[in-house]
Amino acid sequence: MIGHRWRRRAAGLAVAALVSSGLALGAIGTSAADDAELLRESTASEECANAEAVEGLGDNFEENCLTEAELAEITEAPEAASILQPGETAGTPNLSLVSNLPKVGPFTPANALNSDLAFQGKYAFAGNYNGFTIYDISNPRKPVQVTQVLCPGSQNDITVYGDLLFLSTDSRWTDESCSATNLPNISDTAGRDYWEGMKIFDISDVRNPRYVAAVETKCGSHTHTLVPAEESVYIYVSSYGPNVGLADCQPPHDKISIIDVPLDDPASAHVAAEPVLFPDAANQGGNTAGCHDITAYPHLGLAAGACMGDGIVMDITDPLNPVIVDQVRDPNFAFWHSATFNNDGTSIIFTDELGGGSGPTCNPTVGPNRGANAIYTWDGESMEFASYYKIPREQANTENCVAHNGSLIPVPGKDIFVQAWYQGGISVFDFTDPHNPTEIAWFDRGPWTGQSIAGAWSTYYYNGFIYSNEIQRGFDVFDLRDPRVAPAKGTRYSELNVQTQPVY
Repeated sequence: MIGHRWRRRAAGLAVAALVSSGLALGAIGTSAADDAELLRESTASEECANAEAVEGLGDNFEENCLTEAELAEITEAPEAASILQPGETAGTPNLSLVSNLPKVGPFTPANALNSDLAFQGKYAFAGNYNGFTIYDISNPRKPVQVTQVLCPGSQNDITVYGDLLFLSTDSRWTDESCSATNLPNISDTAGRDYWEGMKIFDISDVRNPRYVAAVETKCGSHTHTLVPAEESVYIYVSSYGPNVGLADCQPPHDKISIIDVPLDDPASAHVAAEPVLFPDAANQGGNTAGCHDITAYPHLGLAAGACMGDGIVMDITDPLNPVIVDQVRDPNFAFWHSATFNNDGTSIIFTDELGGGSGPTCNPTVGPNRGANAIYTWDGESMEFASYYKIPREQANTENCVAHNGSLIPVPGKDIFVQAWYQGGISVFDFTDPHNPTEIAWFDRGPWTGQSIAGAWSTYYYNGFIYSNEIQRGFDVFDLRDPRVAPAKGTRYSELNVQTQPVY
């Protein structure tokens, strides 16, 4: 592939914090399907022939922009006899599931999807479309739920920084409180105020998190990324899906929002900048209406973004003024989802979430180069395509499977990545040679039998173990015993937000 290069207000203090060491009480969040209308109406075109036909759950339903032929390809592929059956598991002997904590209470419904993960000290923080859970992982083989906070707002992408916890809300609500009413249809917002954006909690007492601030952002916050500074932490807010029917999410939305959170006064958090990343997009004929996710690498003063149609590298040495330094497109990518640098910053993994997380794309018909990772080399000025990586195992046609969230395993001198593949399970692969990535471990379950998506949303390495937030089955812990990754145990993090990439 040849790369092509181109160049709100702040809400008042939130009104509710709903917490207990058991289950918090409050309104149950709505299905992720409620957000499908936004994408359907904002991207409907001749190329989106099936836009009204798909009603499954997913990561904002990017499969709504598959053509009829593409949809047929991923749903009508023949099944292989070797595919796991419901209730079965399989994997390499070097990777073992050592613990699973099922979803409980208001997080139990199928539409309460488990989402991203963050870590601090002996705690794991797990997002869910209905709020978040804090686990004590001081004994990773026996994690214990400490607190569950009910605060609906898909997809509740989550990060932590010191005493603060941040949640992304990418759905429309009557206000910023945890007891607000969802406004699932664009027509519901006509003639009225509505809210979506970032929520901020004080977690100085992990058993009693306190909701301290909310900041409204244009088009909400699908994901977010922390960029630390001396007296503040900046939050890069990624959102997309503009629509002329939404007062606070107007096209073209070729921007991100940057929130300034003063560490000595987080309640005064506010949008400090809205840099337009694609000022010439209208002249290039491309759809660059926002970004899906950004990974910052403060050690190098860089960030990599997965945006609408583009993979980008930005200079973030001035955090309020990120500047794109290179930009690529890939003909095999349907939806640029996420990005990760290797440790020395010479390679970048981009993921393609073909089907938006809802489609069965892990089959021979779709093939090895779509719904995959694309690995690029980076020389400090430009990216060059090196290879694709996709799990080699075929999945059932009922199993949503595509590349999703993962992290580096901190092995000095090596580039090893662990990654979630929804119902494709988890995969560990070595991309030290970016032209020849090789799988070294994997784990997979048979199909989820419910009428919704399932599988691993985020799978990250943290201080000796692998943690995975399974959309339906709960919080998983894995032990990877392999001499190729054993040196990683010498690296210990006091805090880990994977999209704020640490150096090791």
